[in-house]
Amino acid sequence: MKKKYTLQQAPFVVPTTDGKIIKEHFGNAIHDNSNLSLAHMVAPAGWSEPFQTPEFDEYTFIIKGKKLFNIEGSIVVLEAGQSIKIEKNTRVQYSNPFTEVCEYIAICTPAFSIDLVNRDA
Repeated sequence: MKKKYTLQQAPFVVPTTDGKIIKEHFGNAIHDNSNLSLAHMVAPAGWSEPFQTPEFDEYTFIIKGKKLFNIEGSIVVLEAGQSIKIEKNTRVQYSNPFTEVCEYIAICTPAFSIDLVNRDA
């Protein structure tokens, strides 16, 4: 009988050059699943990414710290216990300009892919 669950004990650690820790538990990198990705993230103080216009919806839940979202010119700051959904094809920049680390969970549908993120140069 086929097992009806997948226990993830060894997430894929995405290599980064900006100090951010990304551990993908489910998605393209770990299970070749293009429908959904689920990742545990840790963004250091002072971290930021370029603007992007992803071709996926992204849900973010803040575990600790704060994260700043620049969503088409609107600034939103989330704190621990808060969450947000950013609709696909929305121009957004993610950052942690604060003095403490931000830990959060990100879920993307369809799954995160570098080919779908459309980051500015």
